[in-house]
Amino acid sequence: MTTLRMKNPAAARQPARFNWLKIAVFVLCLLPLARAAWIVLSGDAVNPVEFITRSTGTWTLSFLLITLAISPLRQLSGWGWPLRLRRMLGLYAFFYGSLHLSTYVWLDQFFDWPGMLHDIIKRPFITVGFAAMLLMTPLAITSTQGWMKRLKRNWGKLHQLVYPVALLGVLHYWWLVKKDLTQPMFYAVVLAVLLGWRLYRRLRRSS
Repeated sequence: MTTLRMKNPAAARQPARFNWLKIAVFVLCLLPLARAAWIVLSGDAVNPVEFITRSTGTWTLSFLLITLAISPLRQLSGWGWPLRLRRMLGLYAFFYGSLHLSTYVWLDQFFDWPGMLHDIIKRPFITVGFAAMLLMTPLAITSTQGWMKRLKRNWGKLHQLVYPVALLGVLHYWWLVKKDLTQPMFYAVVLAVLLGWRLYRRLRRSS
C-alpha cells in the first residue's frame, strides 16, 4: 500500500516568504544610492562630488558592519534566516565601496594616475582606504557557491579578511575626519563590540 505524503503548507510558504524578504532587503539596500542621486540631481548638494564620496564611503562601512553583525544576531536570537542575507549584504558593501573608489578616481581626480599614486603614498587615510578595497575585492569575487566548493576550507580562511577590511575602513574614516569625530567614533565602537563578541565566544569555547 502506497503512503501519500501531505505537504506542510506552512513549510511550503517559508521559501516564498524568504524570497519576498530578500527582494525587500535588496531594494532597501539601494535606497541610500537613490537618495544620494536625488539630492545631487535636485541641486541640494553644495559640493556634489564630495557629497557622493562621503555618502558612498559611509554606506560601505555601514554595510560592512551590518554584515559582521549577522553572526552575533544569529547566535543571540537563534534565527537562521539572517545568514542567508549575509552574502548579499557583503556584496552591497563592495558595491558601495566600488562607487566610493570610482567617484574618487573619476569625478575627483579625473584619472590623474600620478596624482592618485602621490595621494596613496603621502596621505595615510587614502592609503588605508585603497588597502581596504584591495582586500575586499577577492572577498567579492569568491562569494559564489562555486568558489566555496573550489576553495573548501580555505574559503573560510580567506573570508576572515573581512576583519582587517572593517578595521581599515574605520581607520580610513577616522583619519579623513579632521574635527568632529562623533561618527567615526560611533563606527569604531560598533566594530569593537562586534569583534569583542567574537573574542568572547572564542575564549569561552577554549575554556
